[in-house]
Amino acid sequence: MNTPAHAILNLLVFKRSQEHNAPILIGALLPDSPMFIFYFVEKFIRNMPENTIWAHAYYNPHWQDFFDIFNSFPIIGLLFVIALWIKNNWLQLLCKSMALHCIFDLPLHHDDGHRHFFPLTHWRFSSPISYWDPNHYGQIFGLFEAALVIIGSVILFRIHTSKVWRVSIAILIMIYIAYLIFALFFWSDLVA
Repeated sequence: MNTPAHAILNLLVFKRSQEHNAPILIGALLPDSPMFIFYFVEKFIRNMPENTIWAHAYYNPHWQDFFDIFNSFPIIGLLFVIALWIKNNWLQLLCKSMALHCIFDLPLHHDDGHRHFFPLTHWRFSSPISYWDPNHYGQIFGLFEAALVIIGSVILFRIHTSKVWRVSIAILIMIYIAYLIFALFFWSDLVA
């Protein structure tokens, strides 16, 4: 699932009052944050071509560990237990949102999934469905995801009347559209 879609859907699933949206939003985005760091380093610091980034660098064990730390149910669970122990509602919501992100991701990665039980095991679920790969229903899922984002955004606009959160939702939608355009222009030849 694309990162901005996680944000929209997590906000929709939790439907908390507006003052609780920040940890939900951050928790929805946090599991993918290592991917943005990875892409920046490989593309702009190492000047690596797109094909090499996604066919080779992505699978580097050090990068995989970095990605999987942020997508690990045991690590998120441990952080959640700490949040319960110190009675920190903000951190609890952040952990719940991170876990929901991982739950959404689990069935949507064919050969590029995370080790969601890292560091306890190196097992990866290889789904027959990919959120991006047309060889594994990526085009169909892409349309489904876009529909969910549109419907979810409309619902969120109705729920949240605050100007700040409406602007935030509009920004998420614009980022989602920009991401799709970027993927179309820069990555479409990688899956052809």
